[in-house]
Amino acid sequence: QVQLVESGGGLVQAGGSLRLSCAASGGTFSSYALGWFRQAPGKERDFVAAISSRGESTDYADSVKGRFTISRDNAKNTFYLQMNSLKPEDTAVYYCAAVIRITFARAVNSYNYWGQGTQVTVSS
Repeated sequence: QVQLVESGGGLVQAGGSLRLSCAASGGTFSSYALGWFRQAPGKERDFVAAISSRGESTDYADSVKGRFTISRDNAKNTFYLQMNSLKPEDTAVYYCAAVIRITFARAVNSYNYWGQGTQVTVSS
């Protein structure tokens, strides 16, 4: 129903910043709660950040709270993850995700639409 394409990954030094984007097509964008997840090699996919369908509520993993910001632009059918003060442990493949619901969600299994993933590498 909705297709997600993410971009913005790359290599950055520790302490630097990066902004990931996820463009959605199909469906009604404002009906979807959205999330960002990450997966390091050999590990499970972990929750990073989420935002409600209207954008009024957000949620963050403790490990990124105060450093990362999730936002959405319903007029552009796009949402973002602004990452500041990056650390080597932030290195992972980052995925954007969507689900038709009002409130945000933390669980991987709550989402049924996923982007292709983009690599973020933070060097020390």
